[in-house]
Parts: sequence; C-alpha cells; structure tokens
Amino acid sequence: MDGQNDQLSGSRWKVPFFTMWSGQAFSLFGSSLVQFALVWWLTQTTGSATVLTTAALVAILPGVFLSPFSGALVDRWSRRVVMIIADSLTALTTVVLIYLFWSGLIHTWHIYLVLFLRAVAAGFQFPAMQASTSLMVPKEHLGRVAGMNETLHGVLNIVAPPAGALFLTIFPMHWVLSIDLITAALAVLPLFFIRIPQPVRMDETGSPQKGLPALFGDVRAGVRYVAGWPGLIGIIVIATVINFMVNPIAVLMPLLITRHFNGGALQLGWTDSAFGIGIIAGGLLLSTWGGFKRQVTTALVGCMGFGFGVLLVGVAPGTAFWLALSGMAVSGFMSPLTNGPFSAILQRKVAADMQGRVMALITSLVTAMTPVSMILAGPVTDHLGLQFWFRMAGIVCTLMGAVGFFIPVVMSVEDRPDVQIREAGDPATTVSSRPAEVSKIPAD
Repeated sequence: MDGQNDQLSGSRWKVPFFTMWSGQAFSLFGSSLVQFALVWWLTQTTGSATVLTTAALVAILPGVFLSPFSGALVDRWSRRVVMIIADSLTALTTVVLIYLFWSGLIHTWHIYLVLFLRAVAAGFQFPAMQASTSLMVPKEHLGRVAGMNETLHGVLNIVAPPAGALFLTIFPMHWVLSIDLITAALAVLPLFFIRIPQPVRMDETGSPQKGLPALFGDVRAGVRYVAGWPGLIGIIVIATVINFMVNPIAVLMPLLITRHFNGGALQLGWTDSAFGIGIIAGGLLLSTWGGFKRQVTTALVGCMGFGFGVLLVGVAPGTAFWLALSGMAVSGFMSPLTNGPFSAILQRKVAADMQGRVMALITSLVTAMTPVSMILAGPVTDHLGLQFWFRMAGIVCTLMGAVGFFIPVVMSVEDRPDVQIREAGDPATTVSSRPAEVSKIPAD
C-alpha cells in the first residue's frame, strides 16, 4: 500500500483533515463577521443600491477573470502553502481596515479595494482547500464531508450576522474587525504542522512540469478537460443561469429589509440566521443520508426546492416578515442538497492533479454572467420593485432544476469512472495531465 492509501486507511485521515477543517471554519467565521459589518456599514452610510451592487461586483470579478489561472497555479504549487498565504493576505486586509476605521479615514473606495483583495485571496484558497480534500478524505466519505461543509456554512449564517449586529451595537467597528485576526491565526497556524499530499503532474515527455511559461498550457488543459465532459458542461450552463438570477439577491436583501419590511440590522441578521438554520438541517440530512443513489438527482431536487424558498421571499407582503423568514429557511435547507452532491461528484471524478484548475474554471464559468446581472438588478428593481427580482429568481431556479431531469448528459454525469488518488513520491502511480490524454477523456 503506498503512502497515500495508507494515510487514507482506517481513521488515520481524520486527525489531519479535521484539524485543517476546524482552522478553516474559524477563518470563515471571521470573514463572515467582516462581510456582515462592511455590508451593513455601506447600507447605513449610503443607502444606495448602486454602492451595494458595486461592492458585490468587485468581490465577484476576481473569481471570473483570475480563477482559471489561480486554479492552474494551485495545481502547480504546494496547496498547503497556498492556503497559508491566502489566509494571511486576508488577515492583512483586515489590519488595513482596522486602521482606517480607527483613524476615521475610511471611505467607500477603501471597502471596494479590500473586498477585491479578499476575493483574490479566496480565489486561491477555495480551490486549494477543495483539491486538498479529495487527497485527504477517502472517496466513500466525500459526500458526507460535503454535507458537513454545508452545515458549517449554515452555522456561520446563524452565528455571524447576529454576532455582528450585537458587536456593532457594543463596540466600535475596528474592535469588531479585530476578531478576524484571531480567527485567521487559528486557520494558519495548524497548516504549518499538517501534511497535505501533493500530486505530481507530467508533461508530454514524462518529466515533471516546471516553469511559469507552461501556465497557459495548464489553463488550456483544464479547459479541454471540462469541454470533454458533456454532462459537466450541462451542469455549468444550469448553474450559470441560476447564479445570474440568485446572486443579486444577497445585494438586494439589506434594501428589502429596510424598505419593504421596515426592519434594521436585527431583522437582516434574522434572515441570515433563518437561512443558516435551514443549511444546518439540510447539511445534517446530507451528511447522514448521503442523498439519492444518483447524486445529480439530489442536486436537481435541491435546486427546485431552493427556488421555491426564494419565491416565498418574493411574494411575502411587508406585514408578513415571517413568510420571508420561512422562505429563507427553505432555501437554506435545500442549499446543501444542491451544492454538496456536486462537490462530491467533482472530487470523485476529476483527476487529483486537475482539481485545482477544474474547480477554479467552473467557478469562473458559473459566475461569468453575474456582473451583468448585478448591473441589471439595480435598474430593474428601481422600476419594478425590490420583490420582482426575488420572484423571477425563484421561478427560474425552480425551472432549471426541473429542466435538468430532461437533459440526458446531465443525468449521466456520474457515469465516468472514479479517479484513483495518487500522490507525489509514488512513481508507480504518478498522475498525468498531459494534453494528449486530456483530449481523450471519454464523453458521457
């Protein structure tokens, strides 16, 4: 048994993986706290949909344009080092924010710049974490780990917004932001002591690939890998349409709370918490049940349910805030059933040395149209009302989930064989991502 297989045997994988996972969980809490505080500051200071939309755009654009390259670099570099640097950069931006708020020099453009830099760091951290997971967790547990990840996000949605709202009423902004430095340290320090397997990638001659000049070749190989998988292309198209409609909701929610429901930071925190409670319930269900036999079925059913929840928010009258909370809880419950199975499919089916590129490329593709929807959301809601976008997003999301059942390549996306996990240092099982092999990926 090679080193990697030995590491994944029995329960030996649990200590290193969950040590890393716990540190990242603390980091996500700090980031969620910062995100809530900054969004609420922009809402209270400007009350402008344009400002909130711009803030969302600068946080999304790095994922659209940089992800294909960051994913290729993640596949080249040590994924452990990438996560250390990414988390450290995020903490550094928080240090800058603390100083600006403490000195009274903060301006809206500072928020834009910080959100952009944090998004760049996340563009490296996320694919590095996802690609590391498949190397550290046995494949039979990937679906459950995906459910745990969704549960974690649910907990954060419950805890972070009310905590942020409470802290903002008690402490000045710079003290609230300082919490992110503590949580970042809890994420970075364990990484210095954890071994994360690293797959070897080879070129056409059988030699390890080296040098930045091959970066664009890596990106092209990732594109060919995705293009050679029709089922994945179908899912990307569905996800792109859904993201086009759903992503502006996060930007519009603070305005919906203040203008339609006449609420404040507390009510905004409740909507996030309702969503989080739903995510926890859905994540626990997924982590114990594992989903339907075909995971794509679980994802499509979850998509339909998610859309129904958004629709409830869109039809809730101003006097029925409870209905909006119910809709957020339903959407939260269905979110793990939508996202978790898809992550597990990728981790099982995509070659280990390609996962950074493939996951980053998918992120880029599914968010490519989001800037357009962000630009459109402002004028559309100004003319047709805040709830109009919620209603349309709910309807479109539900329809896209239903349509997926009638697309053969989508329903057969899991028919590809599972990949074998291989690690650097094991010549007998070296992974290759040679373009010549990538171009021969069997179609669904």
